[in-house]
Amino acid sequence: MVIHVVMFKFKDDVGNALIKEAREKIEQMIDLVPRLLNIKIGMNFADEDRAMDMVLISHFETKDDLDFYANHPEHLKVLESIKRIAEYTKVVDFEA
Repeated sequence: MVIHVVMFKFKDDVGNALIKEAREKIEQMIDLVPRLLNIKIGMNFADEDRAMDMVLISHFETKDDLDFYANHPEHLKVLESIKRIAEYTKVVDFEA
């Protein structure tokens, strides 16, 4: 099992509507991208300077499946929309 974790820090001027739209686009990928086994999204409630705003946790059978996802046209569309509203992201990929 391969687990893909992405943490998002949104730009200060991004409103809740754009964040909600981004979250919905991410959630829709479960139906649009083969090999994506599971996807969970969480919104942060910690009030700390080091906190990120949102986390994505997704599961794949293999590293090849993760690579397939990373290059899938539906994922690339979501990625472009996220780039417009994210100040930065952090990623961790690991095998469990």
